[in-house]
Amino acid sequence: MDMVTGAHVAIALTVPVPRERMWDLVAAVDRIGEWSPEAAGGDWCEDVQAPAPGARFIGRNRYADRSESTVTCVVIEAERPSVFAWTVLDDAGLVGSTWRYELHEGPEPGSSVVHHSFTHGPGATGARVDADADPLTLNGRLVTLCRNMATTITAIATADSPTGATR
Repeated sequence: MDMVTGAHVAIALTVPVPRERMWDLVAAVDRIGEWSPEAAGGDWCEDVQAPAPGARFIGRNRYADRSESTVTCVVIEAERPSVFAWTVLDDAGLVGSTWRYELHEGPEPGSSVVHHSFTHGPGATGARVDADADPLTLNGRLVTLCRNMATTITAIATADSPTGATR
């Protein structure tokens, strides 16, 4: 039985940022390293000028054990100001995971509800290797992903504030 494919986590947070601006920030793969405890950065490939389905970027990740990885990502949805989603490919070109931001108008003017999700694909990933060695590690990895997703959204939401990291 494959316990990893389809493993899914999702969070939703309300932030004091208009959804158009929040979309611009979540789609700024070159800035993700400023906010994420795990994603160290990203670079668009092939002279990509704006996020669009089929656009590729190279993502760099860092983990608690100090290891790092580089992955190829493919945008699968880019609908400003509503959705930004991408897949992470493994070395064989299979989908290792799918990441998705879905943005909705928040309850207060100028706010957004940010839904962020992760779904493990059939491809080879570190989570799969770890779960094959010890199935109990998968739950811990999913908890870590949720925590990191919340940390990232919170940091992104403060990016333009007077006390946040502006650019």
